Amino acid sequence: MLVSAPEMTTDNQAENTPTSSPTDASVETVRKVYAKDLREKDSVNTVFRVTKKDRVTARSGKVFLSVVLVDKSGEIDARVFDKVEALEPAFAPGDYVLVRGNVIAFHGKVQVVIEALERLDPEPLDPKEFEPPAAPAPVPVEQAPAPKAAAPAREAREERRNEEQAAPKTGGEGHGGARAVGQIREIITERVNDPHVKALLLAFLDDPQIAAGLPHAPAAKGVHHAYRGGLADHLLSVMRLTLRVADHYPMADRDLLLAGAFLHDVMKVAEISPEKGFEYTDEGKLVGHLVMTAQKIREKTLSLPNFPPLLEQHLTHIVLSHHGRLEYGSPKLPVTLEAQIVHALDSLDSRIASWVEAMQRDPNDKWTENLRLYERSLWKGPVPTVRGRAPVEGGGRKKFKEKKPKERPEKAAGEAAPSQRPEKAERQEKQREPRPPREPREQREPREQREPREAREPREPKPPREPVNVPKELTFKPFSVLTAKTEPANKPEGGSDSEG
Repeated sequence: MLVSAPEMTTDNQAENTPTSSPTDASVETVRKVYAKDLREKDSVNTVFRVTKKDRVTARSGKVFLSVVLVDKSGEIDARVFDKVEALEPAFAPGDYVLVRGNVIAFHGKVQVVIEALERLDPEPLDPKEFEPPAAPAPVPVEQAPAPKAAAPAREAREERRNEEQAAPKTGGEGHGGARAVGQIREIITERVNDPHVKALLLAFLDDPQIAAGLPHAPAAKGVHHAYRGGLADHLLSVMRLTLRVADHYPMADRDLLLAGAFLHDVMKVAEISPEKGFEYTDEGKLVGHLVMTAQKIREKTLSLPNFPPLLEQHLTHIVLSHHGRLEYGSPKLPVTLEAQIVHALDSLDSRIASWVEAMQRDPNDKWTENLRLYERSLWKGPVPTVRGRAPVEGGGRKKFKEKKPKERPEKAAGEAAPSQRPEKAERQEKQREPRPPREPREQREPREQREPREAREPREPKPPREPVNVPKELTFKPFSVLTAKTEPANKPEGGSDSEG
């Protein structure tokens, strides 16, 4: 959709602009607000030039547009979250657009959330108003400022938030494969600055073969990340490691590191079949993923206009040398900082994942069984520090089989108890309830100051009790006579005379 450009006025022009005539009533006048002047919670209704537009899939699976808007004051990031399908074909990089929306803060930077957008006719507009300022002169490496603490902190938050996707799995299907691909795209879109490198990496992601295979491809047949979706998890993990290392070694180029971390194994989508058994394909056995990736780099760079030949050679070198040694299949040894770092981080991530997976499969408590691949046993018990945790939780099948008989009676007892638990809980709550505080007694006046009591009426005299007939003399029998047995009949009577 192409619409006529509205009249645009700056602050200086607005003061000198005469009142519009009735014939100009159909022309909309838009006040130009520059990118550098936008603040959080501002409403936006102004004109920008688009320099970048990417379609991004978030971790949740929702699709949005990542846009960069520019004018003579600088650039500002923008996002289209709603009506993506309708707005995506309405504009392209290089277009002048009338943007309506609002400003939010994201990771400490202002960002425009686009609600409506119209592509404008560039003729009435002044191109100088939309030329970004010249970039500052590059700072020598020796004088480059130390990286800000905010970047590592942001990456740490991202890593904690997505730890379950980066964690190695013991087998089966990696359900985070598609999600990891979305996170890879997000890192490329947000963190890669070089336009040629970004265009190449996005071209790889959008390649039909890679787009279909990457969410399901394993990273290896059985050594590390050997599950469906494992390749995407491995690439994402190495990319995150390069972000950390790039902050520690600022003399290495971050864009080349991210590109090498993504490209080094990406053509395993065609080298290893994701079907059961993870068998190598014919192309994988005959060519291998290193050469296949180099071929794909040449194919993509030829389709990208003005791609620098030296940049292509550096990227191809990182891929061909990432195994690190000739006997491991690399036709070239690393000769650049970026190639050496990618080789080291790839080796680190694959080795840690392999060890952890071996510990999870092993049934022992402290030491694994001897691993033929590494010719050693690995310690998997708790560490002797205050942390006191083991690298992995639990063990293999034997350990779980021994626990099952012990857990059954506990479960049975636990199922019968719920009927009594509410009563006990009520009793405990009743017992724990604090007694309400007693109300303080009213202070009584001293006895001397009290009013005298009213005189009570005299009680009526009680009637005399009736006399009780009580004998004047009482006769008692000795206890021995009462308890004595009956005497024979020939015994004379009168032997039991009582005392008077």
